Amino acid sequence: MIKPIYKRVLLKLSGEALMKGDAYNINSSIIKNIISEISEIVSCGIELAIVIGGGNICRGISNKIQNIDRSTADYMGMLATIINSLALFDILNKSGIISHVMSAISIEKFLESYIPLNAIKYLEEGKVVIFAGGTGNPFFTTDTTAALRAAEIKAEIILKATKVDGIYNFDPNKCLSAIIYKKITFDEVISKKLEIMDSTAFSFCRDQKLPIRVFSIIKSGALKRVIEGKNEGTLVYV
Repeated sequence: MIKPIYKRVLLKLSGEALMKGDAYNINSSIIKNIISEISEIVSCGIELAIVIGGGNICRGISNKIQNIDRSTADYMGMLATIINSLALFDILNKSGIISHVMSAISIEKFLESYIPLNAIKYLEEGKVVIFAGGTGNPFFTTDTTAALRAAEIKAEIILKATKVDGIYNFDPNKCLSAIIYKKITFDEVISKKLEIMDSTAFSFCRDQKLPIRVFSIIKSGALKRVIEGKNEGTLVYV
């Protein structure tokens, strides 16, 4: 039985974390594990909102290498988040987890527009809310979307789920002696020049005193341990 220390959280999933080596796809084993862990935490009363990236489909600014304008590339990235959000929505509902997708971009045909009060209402009803379409504006990442939405719905913490199990002093994929930080302040992250999310999102979280927990979504049971307040990944705090 889970003993959560939080009531309302925002889970930030990176699109790349869904790939597991699969080229521009959603790996079935990873999404199966994510759904299983989401089901477990929602069943214990956690109010869960999700922001998912689109890096497994389109990486936005990286399209500059193909001579695509930055704003156009960012809109492409927003559409990629909508694709991922719809996929997650469908799988969640088929698994018995009632969810809603709310988009910052108006697509009335099949998506509900984002309205903060409606999102909070759904959360209070025990439904999972997925925020799609980024902020609805170019030049902002899904990290910024996660920070803004977390503040708007009054989430207690942002859970940043990645392929890496926390924040290290060096890239653990390149440096075998890299050391993980179990706890670190916002100011220390800045002074050490550690990159965990874009500067706009990070500064916003610091100003709002909104903590961030960075952990690996690939590790079995990691989300559950985070919700229970166990020493999983890295906690960034004021």
